[in-house]
Amino acid sequence: MGVFVFLPLVLPLTALPIARLAEHHLHPRSAAVLLTSVAVVLAACSTFCLGLLVVVGTAQLPGNPLPDNWSDPGVRAAVPYDEVAGKAAIVALALVVVACALTVRRHLRFRFRAHRALAGLRSDAGAGSGSGSGSEVAVLDDERPYAYALPGSPGRIVVSTGMLSCLDAAERRALLAHERAHLAGRHHRLLLAVQLAGCANPFLRPLRAAVTYSTERWADEEAARVTGDRRITARAVGKAALFSRRVATPGLAAFAAAGPVPRRVAALLGPVPPHRSWPPTLTRAGMAACVAAAGTAASTLSALNAALALFVVLEAATPL
Repeated sequence: MGVFVFLPLVLPLTALPIARLAEHHLHPRSAAVLLTSVAVVLAACSTFCLGLLVVVGTAQLPGNPLPDNWSDPGVRAAVPYDEVAGKAAIVALALVVVACALTVRRHLRFRFRAHRALAGLRSDAGAGSGSGSGSEVAVLDDERPYAYALPGSPGRIVVSTGMLSCLDAAERRALLAHERAHLAGRHHRLLLAVQLAGCANPFLRPLRAAVTYSTERWADEEAARVTGDRRITARAVGKAALFSRRVATPGLAAFAAAGPVPRRVAALLGPVPPHRSWPPTLTRAGMAACVAAAGTAASTLSALNAALALFVVLEAATPL
């Protein structure tokens, strides 16, 4: 196994440059999908290698259910610093499992409670003010201004009367188009996936903010396309941010509550971003993307190499 088993634990650092640059050189949709994919692969490889180290560490514990031969010197020699790394991996993997379980629990509990609270609330088809079908819009009688997309079957758009009172008819259409884009794009899945990746490896946590911003920009662009007016959409984002109060929505997207709003407004006042899935190679973003791709590939190959090496060592140590 050698040092290959440790590489996937630190290779997520290769994704940090593209997390900072993707938003400036890619369409928000491409940036969100690319960063989430990289985060998920790197997190999976990191967790997998932790599991390999746990096998070696667990084999050293008295009373473990593994074959005694798995803790012999030949197996332990396959892992550098096996005395420390094996046992530390047990603690690390336990923390990863607990953190991921709590994150999923919070996400599902919020969705369940929100849907249960909205079960008896009639949808307001008029909230869209001519934006098309508003059957999924749930208007809450609350002076606090907020709006967010609640995924499910069916998905709902939750918006307060306080938020609607802050916007005119055109801005309301932009708001609802923004939230519908979150539901249509399944942005909650991307946000949850990158959040779990951050739980699996702390080096991936900066990607969460980048994906959150990219999903907001993605929804902004969809809202601008639907309304046909980028300035109205920018005005809606700015006004909503000015009046809104942040609502706790684990793993979900809240209108004007996530991401640097001035940057979103400035982007909407500029031209439509290019529809490309990969930045030009001879640019900083292109080189950062190549580094992230190389790091992801190296992490995958290192995890496979470590798994194969451990399999061969354990098979050799296990009597027929």
